[in-house]
Amino acid sequence: MTPHLSAPFGAIAEAILLPGDPLRAKYIAENFLENPVLYNQVRNMYGYTGTYKGKRVSVQGTGMGIPSASIYIHELIQFYGCKTLIRVGTAGAITERLELRDLVIAQGACTDSSINNLRFAGQNYAPLADFELMRRAHDLAQAKNMPVHVGNVLSTDTFYHDQPDPYKIWAQFGVLAVEMEAAGLYTLAAKFGVRALCILTISDHLIRRQQTTPQERQETFNQMVEVALETI
Repeated sequence: MTPHLSAPFGAIAEAILLPGDPLRAKYIAENFLENPVLYNQVRNMYGYTGTYKGKRVSVQGTGMGIPSASIYIHELIQFYGCKTLIRVGTAGAITERLELRDLVIAQGACTDSSINNLRFAGQNYAPLADFELMRRAHDLAQAKNMPVHVGNVLSTDTFYHDQPDPYKIWAQFGVLAVEMEAAGLYTLAAKFGVRALCILTISDHLIRRQQTTPQERQETFNQMVEVALETI
């Protein structure tokens, strides 16, 4: 038991999905897992453990942003023994290469957060996905005929920017999309020697000012979760 997770040791599986939204964790547990058991509701940050095709799997909400997600990820790894962690979330496209509902697998995660600058005394660190998880997720998405892209994403600390086109420079250097947690996940996975991956659905196109409908987000989210669970 930790300050943020009320589960006893052993209640959380070694393989876990990490949506930011705790209600998405509830949705995944109720619609994809067999016999899900609620192990955490501290701060209404729901966590469940069940099985998927006979394999024990957990799903835990992490909240928005690197600081919140890092608390849960750190505790899940250090105190509960999680060894395979996959973030499932949404992202905003910052390149014309992407369309709404496309799947993005984050090979690496740039960040404008200061968290790694503090950790590495001002030097830059490049947080990366686990290659085997990434390759398997890509192959599974292709097998399902999903439009899938692999590349760099930006994990930002700022949702509402004061300046126009804040992501233009990132797009010029090949970054595909912006989200808020992957860099924290990949850094902690590297620190503790475990496997991590971030799979994202494009819910917004920041260049074209387009958004998916609630129904489109739900349908695509289901496909993304299936890819993540099959990858695990």
